[in-house]
Amino acid sequence: MTQHIGFLFNHEADHQVWHLAPMIPALAAAAKDVKISVLASTAEQLETVRQIAGNVSGCEFHLLSVPRSVDLIDKAFKKIAPYKRIAILKNNLDLFAGFDALIVPERTSLLLKENFGLKDLKIIRVCHGAGDRDVAWANNIAKFDFVMLPGEKHRSRMLELGLVRPETSAVIGYMKFDPLINTPAPKVQFKQDRPVVLYNPHFDPYLSSWYDMGLDVLEYFAASSEYNLIFAPHIMLFERNIHTSLSYKVARWRKRLPPHILNCDNIHIDTGSKKSTDMTYTRAADIYLGDVSSQVYEFINSPKPCVFLNAHNADWKNNPQYKFWSMGPVISSIAALHNGLSHSIEHHTLYKLAQKHLFRESIDLQSKPSADRAAEALLKFMDIDACEQQPLRKYG
Repeated sequence: MTQHIGFLFNHEADHQVWHLAPMIPALAAAAKDVKISVLASTAEQLETVRQIAGNVSGCEFHLLSVPRSVDLIDKAFKKIAPYKRIAILKNNLDLFAGFDALIVPERTSLLLKENFGLKDLKIIRVCHGAGDRDVAWANNIAKFDFVMLPGEKHRSRMLELGLVRPETSAVIGYMKFDPLINTPAPKVQFKQDRPVVLYNPHFDPYLSSWYDMGLDVLEYFAASSEYNLIFAPHIMLFERNIHTSLSYKVARWRKRLPPHILNCDNIHIDTGSKKSTDMTYTRAADIYLGDVSSQVYEFINSPKPCVFLNAHNADWKNNPQYKFWSMGPVISSIAALHNGLSHSIEHHTLYKLAQKHLFRESIDLQSKPSADRAAEALLKFMDIDACEQQPLRKYG
């Protein structure tokens, strides 16, 4: 009996697509009797899926719709709140009801089971990132039918917390790396040949360095004759003007970039293009400067110097939520930035072993592509027969 599997991308930006789209051609190649559909809330996400997955025979693509009134409300408020995500779910219930399972890279989709009556629909989560913050072990993860995880760090913690069971979870690696295997690292062109620093602040209004230190960081590099800078924050930072955190009960206004910073020869600014989500910058940079973004784990796939900004006075030592801050010097002021960068370069060997250990613990890469492992885990969970001989496939 044919099973209908949907890949749902329901977000304002396309950064989550890279964590799941490689699985689409892998599943198509591995499954004997499966119908595959891709559903997205924006044309940008559908375009990125096609870019990554290529031409998958028989795969259907759906751009999910909402009433015009929702689009008008979203246009007015999307810089403040993600109103449209929930409306997308509610307005397409008949379509979602036709699936045996939906595979998603986020948690909002759980509303389909919890609030919108689709209790028989299996919802399967693939993590989009490999970080250490407590959001990675949120309680509602237990409500997914099956969870695919990047490494043993996540699985062990979730088993300990009772969020998953051995039979409802699998370590599958990190699909975002799959299309980039054996491709050369990209270059970002600057007028002067200097070490390239990637400043990658998060958007969380409590944890991010941007709100209290970000402009000073940019001013430091604007005046620097030692470094080039790529400023590529988490893609959501410039998606909204106001960011809120229910966990920390904080709301902050996102500061604008000063005109003189936009015209610096040694600063490359990207607040939301595809290059800020497809690992162009984490692969091109020599040094990572950030706070709590899990993108640091993408950066240390090849160990390199890191510096972390503690702008919220965190008591981070021995705190598992800041485990990755052991991979480089941690500083709390702009005055310490120069020495922090120098120390990270001169003493990189001190941190290299920690980077390698934490990467292996967080992201379990094997000779078999992560997308293939994800497809196999899904077939086993859904009790779907696999093809005896899988055809060759390649990404778009």
